[in-house]
Amino acid sequence: MNDWPEGWSDDSRGNRYGRGSTSAQPEGARVMRQVRRGPGGPRGPQAAPPYGGVPQQPTYVDGQGYDDYDSGYNTGQVYGAPGGGPQGPGGAGPYGPRSAPNWRRRLKWTAITLVTVLVVTSVATYFWADSKLHRDVDLSKVIDRPAAGKGTNYLIVGSDSRAGLSAADKQKLHTGSAEGKRTDTMMILHTGDNGPTLISLPRDSDVEIPSYQGSTSGKVYQSRGRRTKLNAAYSEDGPELLVRTIEYNTGLHIDHYAEIGFAGFANIVDAVGGVTLTIDKGFKDKYSGADFKAGTQTLNGNQALAFVRTRHAFATSDLQRTKNQQKFLSALAHQVATPSTVLNPFTLYPTMSAGLDSLTVDKGMSLWDLADMFWSMKDVSGGNGKSMNMPISGSTGGGNLLWDKSKVKTLTDELKNDQTVTVSGN
Repeated sequence: MNDWPEGWSDDSRGNRYGRGSTSAQPEGARVMRQVRRGPGGPRGPQAAPPYGGVPQQPTYVDGQGYDDYDSGYNTGQVYGAPGGGPQGPGGAGPYGPRSAPNWRRRLKWTAITLVTVLVVTSVATYFWADSKLHRDVDLSKVIDRPAAGKGTNYLIVGSDSRAGLSAADKQKLHTGSAEGKRTDTMMILHTGDNGPTLISLPRDSDVEIPSYQGSTSGKVYQSRGRRTKLNAAYSEDGPELLVRTIEYNTGLHIDHYAEIGFAGFANIVDAVGGVTLTIDKGFKDKYSGADFKAGTQTLNGNQALAFVRTRHAFATSDLQRTKNQQKFLSALAHQVATPSTVLNPFTLYPTMSAGLDSLTVDKGMSLWDLADMFWSMKDVSGGNGKSMNMPISGSTGGGNLLWDKSKVKTLTDELKNDQTVTVSGN
């Protein structure tokens, strides 16, 4: 019985060696067989296999036929050229040379991504900051207000509020434990087309308390011609009466109100990493805890609070303190605006949080107004604005400071008309 496929015979196998061969030549003496490919040419689907439908097998050659030797078997690269895989013209891939990266397209999408991230972050930061503002002061309760002039007038107040301070905090900050709230700092910041002007109002300024509407009761209290120190107005009925008293005694319209307490002030300074300024002459004050040597130095929160509160160390008392307050607040604004703070989220956000958490503003104040106030303070420190004390002509027997009426009238008229300030203060 013939077990070979149809069309094959035992005779057609030829003189081949292999398992079951009848050759007398021993296996060990044979030359290693190599593979010879059949005649070339691609086989299409119509090409019929030889030998009655049986695929043609490789031809084994003993020690000869190297002309048609398929080197792919020796190198392990049977299915293509060296390097593995089929390659097209130029050796760059099956479909030709690989195209160069489109850098313009990549840069465009990178820029779009960065702008999108920046916009989303900015919007989120705006709403986060806006939600933290304490809009507790209602200027609509202020009665008989003067007409608004050109530019914008901000009343900036530093109160001695001890809210949120523990006994240890009060001792560390040398704030004492007095009840109620008073104003240690009062400034009018005017912004307009002729640069900002920062005017300190000494807390001992002699002023008249006018008729006013109680911020809580809504009752109107008629003026009795009572004269007292300016900070007494705040103690009597808070921010609304303070605004009413300043407007009545100056004729200026206050557009916005901003107040910060002891703890918030110290926290802002610490969050920004301290504020560097030059102290012209050293001084000490056991009441505020101040102990400063002359020279340039960086103040932390505790030291900064002592610096702006000190009054007993100076012969001119309140006037020197207001100058120190202006100097420090301008330096603080300049420090916050530096790239190391603005471009560093690990510094910027703690600074913003410390400020916004402790800042009280009027109901109509927006973040844009707050930014305008802040950058104007920075301009004052950079020499692009003017800072001064309210002009003083003398004092009363009780120590109240009397404003120079002539100079104050000129000053307020210039501010109302947003003109360059020509008046100098003390």
